[in-house]
Amino acid sequence: MVEQYLELCLRLGRHVDGLVDAYYGPAEIAARVDSEELREPAALAEDAASLLGSLHDNAWLRAQLVGLETVALRLAGEEIPYDDEVERCYGVRPDWTPEESFEAAHSKLDELLPGDGPLAERYQAWREGEALQGEAIATVFQAVTEDFRSRTASIFELPEGESVEVDYVSDEPWTAFNYYQGDLRSRIAVNIDVPMTPDILAMLVAHEAYPGHHTEHAWKEQLLVREGGRLEESALMVGTPSSLISEGIAELASEILLGDQEERVTAAHVEGTGVRYDPDLSRAVKEARQPITYVPGNVALLIHTRGGSEDEAFEYTMRWGLTSRRRAKQSVRFVTDPVWRSYVTTYTAGYELCRDFVDGDPARFKRLLTEPLTPADLAR
Repeated sequence: MVEQYLELCLRLGRHVDGLVDAYYGPAEIAARVDSEELREPAALAEDAASLLGSLHDNAWLRAQLVGLETVALRLAGEEIPYDDEVERCYGVRPDWTPEESFEAAHSKLDELLPGDGPLAERYQAWREGEALQGEAIATVFQAVTEDFRSRTASIFELPEGESVEVDYVSDEPWTAFNYYQGDLRSRIAVNIDVPMTPDILAMLVAHEAYPGHHTEHAWKEQLLVREGGRLEESALMVGTPSSLISEGIAELASEILLGDQEERVTAAHVEGTGVRYDPDLSRAVKEARQPITYVPGNVALLIHTRGGSEDEAFEYTMRWGLTSRRRAKQSVRFVTDPVWRSYVTTYTAGYELCRDFVDGDPARFKRLLTEPLTPADLAR
């Protein structure tokens, strides 16, 4: 059954680039799937349903299969209500966030941010103003990675032999990207063409590496795959509950690692770079803006459940998210993509579930890093 599950993952991945976030399972399975005729999505949905019908006592695998069946059905053209799609893929049901919480966040930010122009302009200036550039990004990124790795090893331990390789690249559309390679290794590509504020740089290290995505994948490869023989964990799949938990871990990573010292630690790493950084203001703004992280979820619901147009979604994003036109276009494009539209849920809902499950306890965060948990497990 596990081999059939991995085949299903890889066959679906041939239809959607990026659906298989990483695969480090048996090479012969991948080779066999790559050499096959392309299997139609409707047939893959039937394969998922058949596997579900044969499954008895593996809650993690059942949740994964429900997500993959949903992805296959949508690829086959089946109309699934958005709320149901999110719940089937990620194990949570999306909720509308009242605009009053955004208004309260705007009011706090208006008091905190310097200047007297429109709030959106001041917020964007703060977020994108003083930034590390070029070689300074590489220097600070490396230092923060080494620091966070040491802290992660001290608090959560790390499997022997794990490693992260950082490549500094140019001419890419993203800021940074993690490629989990298997064999306890990750490659993180960082685009040094994109100016990076200290807060964003530190967040990226925690999110992508220590104690975020890389740490989770390395621990699960070591404990679940190598020692436990659970080969189903060797396919990291978008569109499934495991990716919601993975994003939740990554969103919580810097908070659980550094606590209320997050901005102080960041400030120490940018000393001498010439970039001005106020840790007290940064922390206050971060806390004040937290409700705004729910704006993309509302935008998705506006389009997919309330019949809003893309133009309305664009205006909603700019108004409540305080975003630039460029960022608003990217956000709307993401939530209107036929495959990726429900993934927006993973960041906020994943963070909430993981935060509440951990409740500030590093031992419970270690459970997230090492155990095959589902959203239902975290909600109990």
